[in-house]
Amino acid sequence: MVLASTSIDLSEIVLRLGLATAAGMILGLNRWMHHKAAGVRTHSLVSIGAALVVLLVGGLSGADAQDVSRVLQGLITGIGFLGAGVIIREDHSNSVHGLTTAASLWACAILGATYGSGQYVLATCAMAAMLLVLIFGGPLERATSKWKGDSRNSEKEEKTEAQISNKDHTV
Repeated sequence: MVLASTSIDLSEIVLRLGLATAAGMILGLNRWMHHKAAGVRTHSLVSIGAALVVLLVGGLSGADAQDVSRVLQGLITGIGFLGAGVIIREDHSNSVHGLTTAASLWACAILGATYGSGQYVLATCAMAAMLLVLIFGGPLERATSKWKGDSRNSEKEEKTEAQISNKDHTV
């Protein structure tokens, strides 16, 4: 398989990944504010990963396009099943754990494929965007929580003994 370097310049890569990151953050923040399990980091990582796939496929050439397509489809699907294995739902506390980990596994698999294809600038820009989300996504959620007056934790809702006890005694 022969891989060609991308014809997209650095500013275009940064712009596309930046927009994908912003879209994921906006959608994730919206879902998080509505108390959904997946928040800013999860949505952003999925969005970054999808943009990365499109940029990666756009830079591939030489080999049979169907072969490349099948490899990427298998990778994307397979890592989704792997990511599902790290998601844990606890019935007793009604909390979900592992969504950000599942999304980061999915995005990192595509990142690895990007590096493997020789798309070094693309992969480095994506890695920087992923780190941005992982470092600043949680604080953004917490800052929004303080601004909104919501005491819920990032991407999981843990109930204290008092909350569980009060719920049991309500009519």
